[in-house]
Amino acid sequence: MAACRTKGSGSVKHPTSSGSSALPGGRVEHVEDPFDAVIREVAEETGCDAMVERLLGVDSRVIPAAAARAGVEHQNVGIFYRVRITGGKLRPEPNGDIAESVWTAIPEVACLRRSSLVDIGLALAQTVPATGHVAPVPVGGLIQH
Repeated sequence: MAACRTKGSGSVKHPTSSGSSALPGGRVEHVEDPFDAVIREVAEETGCDAMVERLLGVDSRVIPAAAARAGVEHQNVGIFYRVRITGGKLRPEPNGDIAESVWTAIPEVACLRRSSLVDIGLALAQTVPATGHVAPVPVGGLIQH
């Protein structure tokens, strides 16, 4: 599993607090297929080439204004894919949004300050629910929006 550690300050693309870990991801560009977006985001944020193995599911959540980056409540819709790394070299994101890209063993993830999306991704990967949906992850402690 890849967890991308964000910088302690500055703008962060992920909906995480500074210094927290996240899965590679980001926004789907105008007229971009989400399938293509995940491959692009993995390459941009980690330096690795990836191929999509399967769709895991979709998560939808409302981020309260108090926890949102811009201080405005918004809805986040996340599409989760299982990908296989096929090449490239693990490195930080060139524009500085991601300070460090590291492979993290799944048992060690529980000890990381991380985005709730990491837990959603793990739950989808481990259970592969037929509906493509898992229960919301509670936010607090090491788990952030």
